[in-house]
Amino acid sequence: MTPTLVQHHPNTTSPTAYTRVCTRARDWAEIQERMLVPLYEAVYERLEVGPATRLLGLDCGAGLALLVAASRGAKVTGVDTDPALIALARERLVDGAVAPDTAAAVIHGCPSDATGPAPYNLVTAFEPIGCAAGDTDGLTPALDAAVPLVGRGSAVVLTGWGPPERCATSAVLRVACRLTDTLRTSGGWRPALRDDLEDVAARAGLKPDGSGRVACPFGYGDMDSAVRGLLSTGLFDAAVRATDPAQVEKELAEALHPHLRADGTVWMPNVFRYLIARKP
Repeated sequence: MTPTLVQHHPNTTSPTAYTRVCTRARDWAEIQERMLVPLYEAVYERLEVGPATRLLGLDCGAGLALLVAASRGAKVTGVDTDPALIALARERLVDGAVAPDTAAAVIHGCPSDATGPAPYNLVTAFEPIGCAAGDTDGLTPALDAAVPLVGRGSAVVLTGWGPPERCATSAVLRVACRLTDTLRTSGGWRPALRDDLEDVAARAGLKPDGSGRVACPFGYGDMDSAVRGLLSTGLFDAAVRATDPAQVEKELAEALHPHLRADGTVWMPNVFRYLIARKP
């Protein structure tokens, strides 16, 4: 199968803005994305992802979750709205060492242009919800476009942050909330709610069919990597807009200090939750 890419040029106003976008995407791909690999692997193992799997990954980012599925023999398609991340996913899935019969496409925008009856039998949304204000609402349009592309009984996997008391990173993410609240700006951290995933599934017309929790510790080689990795998640974007990057970086480093170990590494244990839902 020949890989397909939809070219998209980022909507930026200056070379400097474009550089910032690309730098953040690279930080996500090189530092932060790997933190969720235990979550990807747990879901794929439970659903027995393999050569019979035709996977559609929503908000696929730089494509690491797709790469893991492709290594198991799955045919994978990824969708994301960030052109810088799509470019990195292309490097991994199209220009990299992935077997040509597994990498299907990396697409900018929504998957509504896919052809054929039920072209996918698994949809994943591995960008965790239940941490930023409005993130549960933001997933609904993507699911509305994706669910018609799978057959009855197919699995749709939703993922979210675990309880704040089980996620050391929650205390660090409160920096974003504090900075945005101070200036009465919308956005930032919010505590995960017990039924976040079930509520999203219900709005999409899906039926829950099991769930699980996975330990995903965030470990960084040094403080600079920790700051860059967390900024790459986008969870601090509202704080940056409300104040300035230097202040956000300073307060983020201060919040990370309790997690700094004697050898200079930063370590934060976290638990993430996944929900398997089925199309009726």
